[in-house]
Amino acid sequence: MRFALIAILAVILAGCVSSGGGGPSTETYMTITDSGAGPINATTRYSESALKEALPWAEVRTVQMARENSTGWTLAVFRDGIQVIQVFKGSDGRIDEINGVTQHLTGPNGERIGMTMSQAGARRSTCRVGRNLWRGMAVCPARGSDNVTLVFAIPGYGGPFDELPSAEDLKQAELQRIIWRP
Repeated sequence: MRFALIAILAVILAGCVSSGGGGPSTETYMTITDSGAGPINATTRYSESALKEALPWAEVRTVQMARENSTGWTLAVFRDGIQVIQVFKGSDGRIDEINGVTQHLTGPNGERIGMTMSQAGARRSTCRVGRNLWRGMAVCPARGSDNVTLVFAIPGYGGPFDELPSAEDLKQAELQRIIWRP
């Protein structure tokens, strides 16, 4: 009886641990495709009110973020305290770029933040090395997409930073951003 009680308790605790975190989320807040990020697209105005209108669940805040070539203030969309996307302003009052930054969104082929290059279906031969603030990162087009780019980084990577990491090093690369540009 005592052994059976311990076994049941172990199963219950294992369920709590595995459901509480660890692996990638399967909950999806939005999908980034060639046409945009969820309901946000090339016609969406760059404004807090336009983002809240398109995403009723959104909390929109101004944050400072880094792009490949610069840092600056931009609008970020949060859901339940989790930053989902960063939205960058274009010169015409519209959106210039959206960076997906959470595992709670997917790319056009089901890519999620945290996936390896292999899991995301990216091939080294189609990638380029990141510049400036993204030196040493692999910047790759999403498979079959004209408007979506995937950015991979290698945890603890020591360089060289001015060339694409080797195929062996890229096996450790993890998806950091899913980027949409109209």
